[in-house]
Amino acid sequence: MGYNDQSLNTLSHKLTPADIPVLIDLLSDKDLRVGIQFGLASQCEAALFPVRDAALGHRMPFFDAEDTMRLVENFATCTAKAKQGAAAMRSEIHSLSEAENRRIMQEAQENAAEDARIQRNALKMTDPKQAKELTRQEREEVFRRSLKAMGLKEDGPLTPAQKDLVQRMYRTMVLGESGNRPPNQ
Repeated sequence: MGYNDQSLNTLSHKLTPADIPVLIDLLSDKDLRVGIQFGLASQCEAALFPVRDAALGHRMPFFDAEDTMRLVENFATCTAKAKQGAAAMRSEIHSLSEAENRRIMQEAQENAAEDARIQRNALKMTDPKQAKELTRQEREEVFRRSLKAMGLKEDGPLTPAQKDLVQRMYRTMVLGESGNRPPNQ
C-alpha cells in the first residue's frame, strides 16, 4: 500500500542488482509481494530475466511478473533499452501464462475424462454380467479410487478394522469373490 514513483526512486538508491535474488526468495511471503515488485522494478534491466525466471519457476505469479514489467516500463529512471526490454518481457510472460493456463485446462479435461471412465467402470461393477467385461487393471482403478474417496491408502497406516475392510474390498472388487462370508471368518 502506498507505493508510487517516489518509492521506485527510493528503492533504486537503496537496492542493487545483487539484492534481486533475495527479493525473489522473499516472494513466498504474500504480504510483501507489492513491495517486492517495486523493489525488483527499481532495478530496471537487471530484474527482467530474474522476474521472468521466477514466474516460470512458479515462485512469482505470472500477473505479478507482468505488473513488475509494467512498473519498469513506466519508471522514468530506467533506460529506453530497459523499458523496451520490459515491454517485450511482459509480452513473453503473458504468452507463457496463457500457455500454462492452456496446459492446466487440458490436464483438467484429461483428468475429468479419466474420472468419468473410472466412474463408468464402477457402475459396471454393480452388474455381475458387466463386471466380467472389466479387466483386472480397470477393477483395480475402481478399487483405488474407492479407497481414495474413503480417505484410505492401501499402503498407508490403517487400523485393524480398516485393514480388514480394505482386504474385503480388494477381494470383492478386484478378485470378484463373493462378499458373503460365513460368520467367524
